[in-house]
Amino acid sequence: MTQDAPLVRDVFPDLTAELVRLLEEEGERDLAICAHDLRLVAECDCGDDFCQSLRTHDHPPGRPYGPGHRMVCLLPERGLLNLDVVDRRIVYIEIIDRPALRRAVAGASPAGPGGAEGHVREV
Repeated sequence: MTQDAPLVRDVFPDLTAELVRLLEEEGERDLAICAHDLRLVAECDCGDDFCQSLRTHDHPPGRPYGPGHRMVCLLPERGLLNLDVVDRRIVYIEIIDRPALRRAVAGASPAGPGGAEGHVREV
């Protein structure tokens, strides 16, 4: 499923550019390079108006990430941007209290059932 998911940079190019810039500023060069190839596997559907989080890799709902997991907290101008990283791979982007993400393609919308933790919607 992950390979069939659209690239985040194609759906949310501004987000990808910001992630790359912030990761570079944090000295996370390898993750900055990886951010160009993230797939949009699922979007949050928790219903909270402050949340726009994205899942970028398949992960069983309700399960911890386990060994190799770390969180990278970025410092955007507004809101929170936190990344769950497993074995040098960004698997989840937590996007909280930020301006609405702008889609690159007019009318592009996610579809499908709820995803991990009941907070993301499959794309």
